[in-house]
Formats: sequence, structure tokens, C-alpha cells
Amino acid sequence: MTDPTLVASARGPRLSSTSRWRAAALAAACALAAGLVSAQASQPARSSAPRTADYILAIVNQELVTHSELEQRIARLREQAARGGAQLPPPAQLRRQVLDALIDERVQVTHARENGGRVDDNELDRAVANVAAQNQITMAQLRQHLAADGIDFTRFRNNLRDQIMIERIREREVQGRIRVTDTEIDALLDKQRARAGAATQYNIAQILVRVPEGATEAAVAERRARLEAALARVKAGESFEAVAAEVSEDDNRAKGGVIGLMPGDRLPDIFVERVRDLKPGEIAPGVLKTGAGFHALKLVERSEAAAFSVTQTRARHILLRPSAQLTQEAAARRLADMKRQIESRSKSFEQLARENSEDGSAPQGGELGWASPGQFVPEFEETMNRLPIGGVSEPVVSRFGVHLIQVVERRQVSLDPKQQREQARNVLREQKFEQAYQEWLRDLRARAYIELREPPA
Repeated sequence: MTDPTLVASARGPRLSSTSRWRAAALAAACALAAGLVSAQASQPARSSAPRTADYILAIVNQELVTHSELEQRIARLREQAARGGAQLPPPAQLRRQVLDALIDERVQVTHARENGGRVDDNELDRAVANVAAQNQITMAQLRQHLAADGIDFTRFRNNLRDQIMIERIREREVQGRIRVTDTEIDALLDKQRARAGAATQYNIAQILVRVPEGATEAAVAERRARLEAALARVKAGESFEAVAAEVSEDDNRAKGGVIGLMPGDRLPDIFVERVRDLKPGEIAPGVLKTGAGFHALKLVERSEAAAFSVTQTRARHILLRPSAQLTQEAAARRLADMKRQIESRSKSFEQLARENSEDGSAPQGGELGWASPGQFVPEFEETMNRLPIGGVSEPVVSRFGVHLIQVVERRQVSLDPKQQREQARNVLREQKFEQAYQEWLRDLRARAYIELREPPA
């Protein structure tokens, strides 16, 4: 299934990514991708561990949450924590959190079945084929492996169908809850402009004639006349810097009065106000009076802050989706092996993407085109932004699966007013997504029939 946030729209620029899913939501997606399989699915085929009687912990609409499933999920979390050195909450709290996550999954499953639309058999066949391809086995071997794990093939297909529907409806309904107003966009753009104004750098040259403290009116008038005479020489054609070197009384006199490139917030506000609208090489009109004396100012150079320009990145990726037969760790190992092949030049990134990637970009060698900030999910984008040109990442986990990323090139692009507003809208939607997701999930739970059952005595 094509990843909607990583593939270009045929009608133009891609839509912004949504927010980073909370960890529990990602865990739920992985569990659903694994098929919400029965208790036997996560047990080794030849396990001799004793089995205890199973029982129902919760009924969620028409779905059940069982004790064996809860214990298996807790066991997997403990294994992952042990491998990663993470610390889990106390057992009772962990049990409550995992049970809540399982209920959330069931709520989403039943809602998706009722509202997620139809997944045709062709699309489902492709999803099943991807599972076999990920594990480098044939369809016949996939059936054999499922049977050995006690998983009915029809149920396996139905669980994949559920996962596809959940991804669709979750993206559609959460996005539909987010509202961004023009007032919010205007406010964000104003903040960006203010930050850019402070970050813009100015190189100013000045001619300063100091006025001693307590000077008489006559002395002040004489000092002003001296600066006006210097300005008249400049207007008559002499070099500003040459006149400054002769007349100015500031510390940069030897450099022709040139202060050097400095951020606007490190310069006197009155200086910035005088030169802000000048073009490089222009002289500020009139004489400026400050506590130090009289000034004539020239804008030598301006370095604009990039408030409304973005660094675009052209990247490729290979995407593997965790499934019942390919764990997240196994997908990461496969991608790490592909990285070694790329670095050893035994295979190119493009070739491996065409052969293995489960994204719509696979036929193009994983090519994602030019992307502006905010177009990819954060975990993908953060890794991509740290890579040098030509660099290949370690395996990266996102809510869509596990990625291998390569940066091809970068460029700086200025945004027109329409693009500025779209970028601001994307930032605001990103900020609001987590809250909208939580509200959506709470609403689903409030509408669902949830019956919690006590363990048998």
C-alpha cells in the first residue's frame, strides 16, 4: 500500500505530514500489522512451555481481549526493554497500560470495519505477497509457516485487511478534526517575520562626530555642522569610507567607519530603523543624533534571514512494513544488510529499492523527489536532515514501517506568499495533530461498548 505522506501527489506539491504518533499508537499499529494474531502466533512452534487456561479480560464491541494476549504483549515489551536498556513502569501499572492499549486497538479495529471502506481483493493480495517477499519465501512457504504457528490463512488475510482500513480511517478522521484559521496563520507568519528581522545581519559604515557630555549649545551646533560638512563631501562624490577615515571619531575609523556584519538585534534599534529600507551602498538621509553624538550612516551590506526560504532535500528510501512474519527488528536487520551492500558497492540503493521497497516509489528506485520541511513524518525527516549528501541512514522506524534513507542533494528555495501560508498551515496542523488524535481515540472509546471482566478466582 502506498504511503500517502511519502509519495508525491499527481496534482502538485505533496501534503504536509501529520504529527508524530504517540508511542502507544505506534505500538498498536505494529501489533495490528502483525495481524492481532491468536496466542499461538507469538509462541515458538516447538515450545514446550506449559499453557494455562485462557480467559476473557475485556469485551470491546464484538472483539475480545484475552489474558494470554495481554501476557504475550507484556512479555514482548519486557524483551524489547531488556534489549534496549529501557525501564518499564511497575508491573501493575504496566499491566493497566498494556490492557488499555489492547482496548484502544480493538476500538479502532471495530470502527474501521464499520467505516473504513472496502479493501478489494487485489490490494489485499498485494499486501499478503509483500509479507512473503519481506521474508524471502514463496506464498506456499508462507502458508506453511502460518500453519506451523497455528494461524489460519483466512484469518491472517482478514487481519491485514483490518490494518489497511485502520490506517485509512485514522489518517482521514484525525486530519478532519484539525482546524487551522487564517488568524492563526497570520500570527505565525508575523512571529516568523519578527524572528527573521532580529536575525537579519547588517554591515553599516558610520561617520561619528562625538558631542562631549555637558557641551554648550554652541559646541553642539559646531559638532553638527562638522558632520553636515562631511556628508556634503560624500554627496559631492567623495568616498564615504575615505571621509569617515579622515573625520569620524569612532573605533572603526581606520576601516573607513565600517562596523562589520552584525545581527540586527546586536545593533542599536535606531541604526536598524535608519538602514532597514536602504539598498546596499545607499546613505541614510539626514543626520542622526544619539547620546554619543551625531552620525551619518551607510548600508554596506545586508544578509537576509531565511524566514521564508527553506532547505529542500531530494532523497530516496526503502520501506519495509512489519508484519506477522517480519518483526520490526527483523526488518531493521534486513535494511542494515542492504546498507552494507550499498556501502560495499555490490548493489546500488536504487536497485535494492526496486527489488525490496514496499512503497509506491519502488519503481523509481525509491526516489521521493524534492521535499520541503514538514512533508515527511518527523522521525523520517529528523534522520534525513542529519545525513550528508550521499549519506545512507541506519534503519529508521516510523509509523509506516522501517526505512533506509539516502540523501541525494539539497537546495535553498524561496517561498512565494502562497507557499509561505501553506508552510505555516502545515506547521500548525503538525502542532495540533497529537491533541486531535487523542480526542478521536477518546471519542471512539466513549461510543464503544467496553466490558471489563475480573479474572476468575
